[in-house]
Amino acid sequence: MGRVMGVGIATVDIVNEVDGYPSEDSEVRALSQQQRRGGNATNTLVILSQLGHECVWAGVMADDTSAEVIRTDLARYGIDMSSVVTVAHTTSPTSYITVNRRNGSRTIVHYRDLPEMSPAQFEAIPLGNLDWLHFEGRAIEETARMLTTVRQKLPALRCSVEVEKPRPSVETLFELPDVIMLSRHYARARGFERPQACLSWVQERAPQAQLFLGWGTDGAYTLAPSGAVVHCPAQIPARVVDTIGAGDAFNAGLIDALLRGHIAEQALRDATIVAGRKCARSGFEGLDSRSDDQIR
Repeated sequence: MGRVMGVGIATVDIVNEVDGYPSEDSEVRALSQQQRRGGNATNTLVILSQLGHECVWAGVMADDTSAEVIRTDLARYGIDMSSVVTVAHTTSPTSYITVNRRNGSRTIVHYRDLPEMSPAQFEAIPLGNLDWLHFEGRAIEETARMLTTVRQKLPALRCSVEVEKPRPSVETLFELPDVIMLSRHYARARGFERPQACLSWVQERAPQAQLFLGWGTDGAYTLAPSGAVVHCPAQIPARVVDTIGAGDAFNAGLIDALLRGHIAEQALRDATIVAGRKCARSGFEGLDSRSDDQIR
């Protein structure tokens, strides 16, 4: 198995489950409430750790009492936090999430008042024993500098970038990683209604990278070595319970499969299975099984 570092954020998620999403200016009673750790990079690491990989988080943490929620959960999954920078007198990033019990959809309000990891902080981290380095596509200028440093010092280290949102200048990252993980949200924000068109457009800007594009309930797409578009249907559970982190689960499935030496088409299939399995449960526990009994 591999040693994987994820560079990104960890959050405190306050999740309220409701029986149907409320209309504006209304009041509803929550059916349940949870407080748990979230954040794209750390979600992906927690799943990868359950799939047998050794995982390291590189990020920034606040020093408030809420940070203990993050620290305790990551420790439970054996995530190495020796590369985390703690910033004094700050507040943990917090996501307020409303989950609709009827269909598993979620709406997120996010609050953040914490600096991103700086390139100087990143450069102080030893990377020589890693098999994979995964970045969130955020803080674009800083992330570009980190990736450039890796390319200069460790050109053989496999790197991936998640492009979930249409952040300003995010496309400047495209020429640097080996793998780019795109989302339907990003594609549509760029004006693409067809996955094939988005993949072709990104490929022109990132000819060195393997491209994967998640398209929600319509499945996921990649490009074969021939340039042909490959589609894999979504692995939808019999009952959708919680879609929070489904994209992070998809990314974890991709990294796991590629580290195992699977070709792009099989990696796509593996990733949709992990994402579907995640949607069948609340939170991220119990994703170590490779059975797809809950998936139809």
